[in-house]
Amino acid sequence: MTALRHRGGFTLVEVLVALAVFAVVGLMSAQLMSRTLANHEILGERSKRLAEVQRAMLILKRDLMQVSSRSVRDLFGDPLPPVMIGADGMMEFSRAGWRNPLNSPRAEMQRVAYRIHEDHLHRAWWPVLDRAQDSEPVVQRLLSDVEQVEFLALDANGDEHAFWPNGAGGASLVAIIMRLECEPFGVVERIWPIAGTLGAWMQGPTEGAEQGERSGDDEEGSEGEAA
Repeated sequence: MTALRHRGGFTLVEVLVALAVFAVVGLMSAQLMSRTLANHEILGERSKRLAEVQRAMLILKRDLMQVSSRSVRDLFGDPLPPVMIGADGMMEFSRAGWRNPLNSPRAEMQRVAYRIHEDHLHRAWWPVLDRAQDSEPVVQRLLSDVEQVEFLALDANGDEHAFWPNGAGGASLVAIIMRLECEPFGVVERIWPIAGTLGAWMQGPTEGAEQGERSGDDEEGSEGEAA
């Protein structure tokens, strides 16, 4: 009878060992769950960030696929070339394909600019092409937390230019290169070819460029189809 009672219970050592095993299993399960939730949160943040970057790239692509040869005038009446690239992440150009479904009294071309300011990439556009002194751009924050952005002009000789027009004349503009650095992806580089064959008018707002404006309808049509 005494032997049966002894075999029917657990000793203190056995109970302590069982509790220790359960504690270890519970601790491992808690750590695994914590890591899973942390990874899920990181994945969600990166997916959201990737969607923001892709959206910015899509807007840039839509603009650059319809670059136009239309030069404009600034608020002082001075001519500006169709495409301008400068330091500190600045790019400004004319684009076609600005849809006008309401038939508003405006052009179907648009002047847009990209600039980095306070670690944010902004897109600006003007309601008019040739500006007056009271012409103010509409500014849109395109991408936040940008460490650095650089726009480069690629000419027909394969040379990259940090400034455009570069004043040297010669080869025409064939593509725009963008190098953007942002967390957590590091450096993101994109190259967008300029639709069609664009000539030396890209080098500056000359009389030939203004003549190109008058014949720009055919160019706009081909650019719109490419977009």
